[in-house]
Amino acid sequence: AVLGCALLFPVVLAEDCPSPCRCWSPREAWGTRVECGSRGLRSLPALPRLTRSLHLHNNSLASIPAGALDSLGHLQQLELWDNPWHCDCHILYLKLWLEDFSAPALARLRCASPAHLRMKPLGQLTGSDLGVCARLLPTRCLQFFWRDLALIAGVVITFILVAWALKLSKKLICQLTLGGRRLRRSIHKPH
Repeated sequence: AVLGCALLFPVVLAEDCPSPCRCWSPREAWGTRVECGSRGLRSLPALPRLTRSLHLHNNSLASIPAGALDSLGHLQQLELWDNPWHCDCHILYLKLWLEDFSAPALARLRCASPAHLRMKPLGQLTGSDLGVCARLLPTRCLQFFWRDLALIAGVVITFILVAWALKLSKKLICQLTLGGRRLRRSIHKPH
């Protein structure tokens, strides 16, 4: 049974591994090491979900698509140095993601273009360096925002209606109570 699992595991791993890269799972650590360094990559390949160590150094990557690294919850090591990063609005995702993930990895990255930002560290970019970024939030985020805003408005309206109904019912109970007392007094009055 152990031999069967050992033979099956590399096959499963090979299916998850992007074709230009090499992947393996070290025995001492849980997860996959993905070696894509010096492969001439111009775009980020589809990565295994359980990637623990990712090497993308010395390629031709100019940017990383927004959200591309978010699903790599097991990632502990990332090497991105020596790529020709194009520092415009599209690099903002990578900068913000690396600020949370690894300050040393961010410190090693430098812009290759545009010319006025050449050799500037990615971590030192400011909003004025990037120019006007029309829309940084993906459409899905904006849809969630409007959905959440509608839900909040619905809850507030519901609370207002419940408060109004309670106030109205309290007034009605008071009127019924007073009306009942008057009725009892008129019944118990001697004629």
